Amino acid sequence: MRLLFQLWHRWIDRELDRPVALPDRDGMEAGEWNAFVGALGERLAAKHLWRTGRKVLYRNYKPEGGGEVDVTYREGGTLVFGEVKTRTKGEFGGPARAVDRDKEKLVIRGANAWLRELGNPELLFRFDIIEVLLHEGEAPKVRVVENAFTTPQRGLGM
Repeated sequence: MRLLFQLWHRWIDRELDRPVALPDRDGMEAGEWNAFVGALGERLAAKHLWRTGRKVLYRNYKPEGGGEVDVTYREGGTLVFGEVKTRTKGEFGGPARAVDRDKEKLVIRGANAWLRELGNPELLFRFDIIEVLLHEGEAPKVRVVENAFTTPQRGLGM
């Protein structure tokens, strides 16, 4: 089992450390390109979280009543609801700016559903944005923006 764990860890490290090779954008429709880049970014974000000692609990949570959370993870005693934003151009700070109030509401709604499924426990939680930058020929850059947004003063419900 230990050998399997070591092999898994090496595989994760390789993808985060090797240069990005993006497919030719001209051969894809805009929706296909965006879906590919988004899925790659979410996978790399989850691997980065794992590599940095966070425990990924769930990816792409979409409850029946609406809302969505790209990645739910634990960091110590805190439950974290994360929004992943991936870009192929720009610098850090750019992807996080794409999370507007409407997107925050979707994540908060998803978090609300998650907490209801847990029976509304008394626990610490926060909302992070995980930025992923993919530049052709360079290793991916991943940055976690902790406490990127909060719930409205009236509480979690929206």
